[in-house]
Amino acid sequence: MRPLRACLLILGLLAPIATLAEGERSGEFDYYVMSLSWSPNWCELTGDARQSPQCDADKDHGWTLHGLWPQFTRGYPSYCQSGRRPPSRAQTGAMTDIMGTGGLAWHQWKKHGSCSGLDPADYFALSREAYARINRPEVFRKLDRTVALPAAVVEQAFLKANPDLTDQGITITCSQDHIQEARICLSRSLDFIPCGPDVRRDCSLDNALFTPLR
Repeated sequence: MRPLRACLLILGLLAPIATLAEGERSGEFDYYVMSLSWSPNWCELTGDARQSPQCDADKDHGWTLHGLWPQFTRGYPSYCQSGRRPPSRAQTGAMTDIMGTGGLAWHQWKKHGSCSGLDPADYFALSREAYARINRPEVFRKLDRTVALPAAVVEQAFLKANPDLTDQGITITCSQDHIQEARICLSRSLDFIPCGPDVRRDCSLDNALFTPLR
């Protein structure tokens, strides 16, 4: 093959890769996944080592909002080219009461919020609305020591606290033998819906660790 022809062929193969690297188009997705993180577990595994202010005892964080993620039926968009002005420090800082830190709010906007088709103010308002719609089981706030329990118990607690939620619409994840997150699937209008097959990957541990509030 002649050198010029070979170069043109390689450039033709690389062009689609460059296009994909720019991220999907903002606003094109099927539903949301709202991820709730049990803050004491995150602090024990990650936050304490980072000296995150989220882990200060006076914050009293339980289930915090990890993020509201636009999702496809299979897969998800990320780092979209939205054309929206990035959020201000005041906007991300205002989310610390439910997200723990402004840094997390910034990261969630950059990776996920940019794909929502919304500007930062509306995306954060929608995230707050989604968080408020979920009844977070109070039983976990009453723990006075670390316990080992089946991940299914956490799921059942959310189902009991939210009668319209079904077991097809929530996934419990684990990390390093700890309960990590409750992920709940919502329509674009924030109604409970079944999760796509790639989201329904429940933690199967029978003795996952769950640490109490600080």
